[in-house]
Amino acid sequence: NIMENIWMGRIPRKRSGLADIRKMYNDTKNIFEDLEIKVDPAVRMGELSVSERQMVEIARAVSNNIRLLVLDEPTSSLADKEVAQLFKIIKKLKLRGVGIIYISHKMGEVLTISDEVTVMRDGRWVSSEHAENLTTDKIINLMVGRTMENRFPPKVNEPGEVMMRVKNLTSTYAPGCIDVSFELHKGEILGVAGLVGSRRTELLETIFGTRHHSKGSIELYGKTIENRTSCDALKNGFAMLTEERRKTGIFSVGSILFNSVIANIKAYRKFLFLNKKDMERDTDWVISSMHVKTPGKKTKIKLLSGGNQQKVIIGRWLLTHPEILLMDEPTRGIDVGAKYEIYQLIGKLAKQGKGIIMVSSEMSELMGICDRI
Repeated sequence: NIMENIWMGRIPRKRSGLADIRKMYNDTKNIFEDLEIKVDPAVRMGELSVSERQMVEIARAVSNNIRLLVLDEPTSSLADKEVAQLFKIIKKLKLRGVGIIYISHKMGEVLTISDEVTVMRDGRWVSSEHAENLTTDKIINLMVGRTMENRFPPKVNEPGEVMMRVKNLTSTYAPGCIDVSFELHKGEILGVAGLVGSRRTELLETIFGTRHHSKGSIELYGKTIENRTSCDALKNGFAMLTEERRKTGIFSVGSILFNSVIANIKAYRKFLFLNKKDMERDTDWVISSMHVKTPGKKTKIKLLSGGNQQKVIIGRWLLTHPEILLMDEPTRGIDVGAKYEIYQLIGKLAKQGKGIIMVSSEMSELMGICDRI
């Protein structure tokens, strides 16, 4: 539960009575009240949302009377309100004399919260300057080593006929989506906006069959389909990039080859064996067409950057020849250079006639890349 996560490694082995549990609960509650985190300390971590888990992690770090706090992409799963709350916590710690290293790809946050900014590229130090002397464009220039005229590729595609209709879709299990209806056109990038907790992810999971629905229907080219499971969704031409890449997207101990072909494994069956030659050929295609930066196809995927991991996942799904791609926060935790490449890939897929539903917490991203929201 949350208390165990907060006090991990600091619980005396020989003292585990009721009084200690009550003290842990009260101490955790006091930390949460100090940081204005509205979560019950007795709840299991697995029952919390991504953003709530992120805040508990921050509370755990703060609880240890720290002198230096390193935050690596702390707002990747937080809504604007929660980001503002985190910044209040950071200012409190700063007043207490705590030094803070804040790692982020979000330029606005970096300029808002920092006194000094250090830029790195390919493992090397590039520059350190006072935040007041920097702009977003200057930081991006230092990060990618070139000027980026536009944050988003130009829109060159005109959406076509209606390919999918969702009517009155309601999830079986709460919390879920309720009475949702919309249309998706061929070659269209449809954005889904909303605050954390607005059930954007639950909507995609219901469409993809990992969450059952009690009401409503999904039509593909005028024909009603049933995505009772993700296997059904795959057969019906759906693919899904999940929100938490490291937890539910990649097989971290597996190679790039394994991660590339796993969703399409039936295509490589040859009697009781797998056709290694075809698997290697398709992995080479993923690496070259997705522009994955890697030493080789046998490299473990966990050793790649977030952007390159995401490219492998996109390539994995394209091998299944999907009609519709469901993308949940496809650029979360990815640097500005890799983001632009992901945007280009999404635009290219739309131009090929794929229908794309894209969830994002960044409104500027939705405005920049989507046809409708």
